[in-house]
Amino acid sequence: MRDLSFSTCGDGKKGVLLLHGMTGAPGEMRLVGRRLQRVGLATSAPLLAGHGQDKAALLRTSWRDWLDSAREGYRRLAAEVEEVYVAGICVGGALALALCAEFPQIKGAAVYSMTFEYDGWNMPRWGAAAPLIQLVAHLPLVRQISLEEPYPYLIVDARYEKVREDGAVRSQAVLIAIGINWEGRRNVLAVELAHRETASSWKELLVGLRKRSLQGVELVVSDDHAGLRRAIQEVLPEAVWQRCYVHFLRNALDYLPRKADDDCLMELRWIYDRRNLEEARQDLGAWLGKWGKRYPKLCSWVEDNIEETLSFYRLPRQHHKNLKSTNMLERLMEEIKRRTLVVRIFPNAAACLRLVRALAVEMHENWIEAMQYLNMEPLAEQKKEALRRMGDAA
Repeated sequence: MRDLSFSTCGDGKKGVLLLHGMTGAPGEMRLVGRRLQRVGLATSAPLLAGHGQDKAALLRTSWRDWLDSAREGYRRLAAEVEEVYVAGICVGGALALALCAEFPQIKGAAVYSMTFEYDGWNMPRWGAAAPLIQLVAHLPLVRQISLEEPYPYLIVDARYEKVREDGAVRSQAVLIAIGINWEGRRNVLAVELAHRETASSWKELLVGLRKRSLQGVELVVSDDHAGLRRAIQEVLPEAVWQRCYVHFLRNALDYLPRKADDDCLMELRWIYDRRNLEEARQDLGAWLGKWGKRYPKLCSWVEDNIEETLSFYRLPRQHHKNLKSTNMLERLMEEIKRRTLVVRIFPNAAACLRLVRALAVEMHENWIEAMQYLNMEPLAEQKKEALRRMGDAA
């Protein structure tokens, strides 16, 4: 069995024992571990007994075995640092508090979404820990992170995963929102699961972002899903909507005969490489004149809908390539697809959401450590110029 545990070195003074949740793995605590390491803390995340294998192996264990794993992890970490703290999620939170009761030398604990009782393994109630919830409620581990900075660009998309529910296998939508802040860095803002893409499911996600103080959104990039469009209009009325041009070109195939001339769509694609909106509209007029008689159905549809895909031309030219489509999300979507293909059918919605969010957290962390994605100075200068023009006009 491959050891999934991980540890990081610190300054030798303080260390944090990180305990994962039931059916989880140490990897779900990796983001926390990286952040703690950056401030000089050592970390250790042991794999709890029975985890990281199959269902049968897990069922052969009980909470006592998991507590033994936590004890062993604590003793190893205590031998390396002067002060030990513990943090856990789900069952890991209950184990963290159990360790505090057993080892009073532990300096502190942080728990998130803690399990107080689980009937399947007869886990006892840690009733004495209940008063501690209010004491740690302010910690980042036990609340949703507030979006304290503006995100001028928001990109949203979805994919479907197979989930077993009530004895039947159903496809459920994984909704993902990515933001670009004024530092030009990409952040994963939300990952949610819904029975399907609807206006209400997308609205719930966007309202959740609003409650977390999402602000300053100037452009939203997405496909042409009717429910998503309606949700954007209701929750982010101040933002301009950019319809993904890649999805638009795919939709255009529905209006072409199978043996259509390849040059037709290729020339339509070229419209999105122009320097500004004026050039794009000139090329569009020429394209409609060339292909209007041969493919009237396609040309009529393009003429009615293409403006939705040209919103990116109001942005600085340096940003056109990155914000005319949802391709930015493709890397994350491909990684999710690669990992979920191994599972094929998730046993429940919680398992699906846990894996996808773990992958999203990993990608988010990589983006934070990576180079700047966009240079935001051109957008800042464009906004300043617009304000100057408004002042001159007044």
